[in-house]
Amino acid sequence: MKKLLNGIKSPADLKKLSIGKLPALAEEIRKEILDTVSKQGGHLASSLGAVELTIALHYVFNTPEDIIVWDVGHQAYAHKILTGRKERFKTLRQLGGLSGFPSKNESEYDPFIVGHSSTSISTALGLSVARDIRKQNTKIVVMIGDAALAGGMAFEALNHAGHMSKDLLVILNDNEISISRTIGALSKYLNNILTNPVYNKFRKQMQSIVRAIPLVGKRALEAARRFEEGLKNLIVPGMFFEELGFRYFGPIDGHDIDTIISTLKNITALREPILLHVLTKKGKGYKFAEKRPGLFHSSEPFDIKTGKKMKPRSRACTFTSSLGKKLLELARRDKKIVAITAAMPGGTGLAPFAKEFPDRFFDVGIAEGHAVGFAAGLAKGGLKPVVAVYSTFLQRAYDQVIHDVSLQNLPVLFCLDRAGLVGEDGPTHHGVFDIAYLRHIPNLVIMAPSCIKELETMLEFGVKLGRPAAIRYPKGSAKLEYPLSKIELGRSEVLCEGKEIAILALGSMVSYALEAAEILKKDRVSVEVVNARFVKPLDESLLEDVLSRIKKIVTIEEGVISGGFGSAVAEFIEREKIKDITLEMVGLPDEFVEHG
Repeated sequence: MKKLLNGIKSPADLKKLSIGKLPALAEEIRKEILDTVSKQGGHLASSLGAVELTIALHYVFNTPEDIIVWDVGHQAYAHKILTGRKERFKTLRQLGGLSGFPSKNESEYDPFIVGHSSTSISTALGLSVARDIRKQNTKIVVMIGDAALAGGMAFEALNHAGHMSKDLLVILNDNEISISRTIGALSKYLNNILTNPVYNKFRKQMQSIVRAIPLVGKRALEAARRFEEGLKNLIVPGMFFEELGFRYFGPIDGHDIDTIISTLKNITALREPILLHVLTKKGKGYKFAEKRPGLFHSSEPFDIKTGKKMKPRSRACTFTSSLGKKLLELARRDKKIVAITAAMPGGTGLAPFAKEFPDRFFDVGIAEGHAVGFAAGLAKGGLKPVVAVYSTFLQRAYDQVIHDVSLQNLPVLFCLDRAGLVGEDGPTHHGVFDIAYLRHIPNLVIMAPSCIKELETMLEFGVKLGRPAAIRYPKGSAKLEYPLSKIELGRSEVLCEGKEIAILALGSMVSYALEAAEILKKDRVSVEVVNARFVKPLDESLLEDVLSRIKKIVTIEEGVISGGFGSAVAEFIEREKIKDITLEMVGLPDEFVEHG
């Protein structure tokens, strides 16, 4: 039997199919996603859950003229397949292949590069305002998940969008059933009425007539509105959105294509802020992902038949798991230690901490700015907060790091996981800017361990330091472990002495520096390797000693060169007016590094 998907090169081809064939198409798309992600890895569960919803969007709307704005992009794989990228879908997350997230560099159907949460409503509102100023007639649609909707930026945008009363459709893909737990027959019936074009035309005409009645018009209209909302709120959880200025519809079954399409067609004619609440099942159609959606949220390659990962789990300790174990050990000894994360307890290694000390663990959801401000309050209250967050996501709390923590000189310890390049996830997730955006902040100490033992030692040091500090460390395990000297504030260590070249290496790059020194040793080049340990404060006394003996200096770091560790060394050389030094800075260029 010929596959329906083979004939879909664009949404225009999709519209040629009858609605009755769309469920079969959905299953083909699920198989395509499952086959590819099982080999390449990727965000499986969310994308499987959004297949019917994605089909319906492209079936009803005239994309790319009508614009779909995706939040985060975890659920956009079906979107990629339907928008001319099916043949390249097997290159997902590979070097030179398709991005794992929406990307404006990849397709005209993707208006933005997306990878961080809660941004969609803001950018979509901007698009809707631009559309109106330019007197265009396109529809702007947001696809946002329930977790992303909880982010502060999303709430700010909802408030603004409702106030502006722009023609904007926000689709809430509720795949954790965290807002509503049932889809009742009465709810479905009521939504059929509320989305019906005849009802809405009559409603608008009656509003105009009632509003025109002298003296009592406005009061009568308000009473009618309250009656409608009271009726709806008996059945559906929409009052919150209505109070923000959105008309709320739902919840509807996100796997019933007929219902989604008819609902979308009915509400398309409404030129006002609308929130459509859709319930989907994360991992839909693949039993292992349905049972354990968290495990298949961002998956490594796996065996489709068994659901088991293809690569046996490495027994090597990772930086992440080691941080979790060490923090747990420290917390057992010190009751003032508390841990905070922003919706990433597993990803940051804090799940064991949360289990043992639930009253001292705080998952604030996707709200990094709040996490840092909250930590400042905990520190001011006499506790020792440790904020574990991916390097790329701390960017979202930059002001709070400066204003709430560093300006107050409060003892908050930031543990920056995934610092450096993170491979398949690409430019939205590479943690390459943290050195540059933290280094210039007064009071803040910045450390980078070269191995796991050093991370554990730095963690204990940072908790006791009594001032703002950050530890940056990479994804995965360390290349080497070696005996360590004691950690002292702003002190580096010389790992091997040399006479001709000095390599000043930071964090994950120390092992590579030692390898380079061994290679050069075979060519009779004498290389000194320094484990810098601290970006700030710099070990200026050791630098003075090295620069007095060796005139060829190389700095190496897994971060951007601009404003990074090498820049700090260059600034020191210039400030101290040290002559005849040749400095080579090795790091990442002034550009966004792609995935793969």
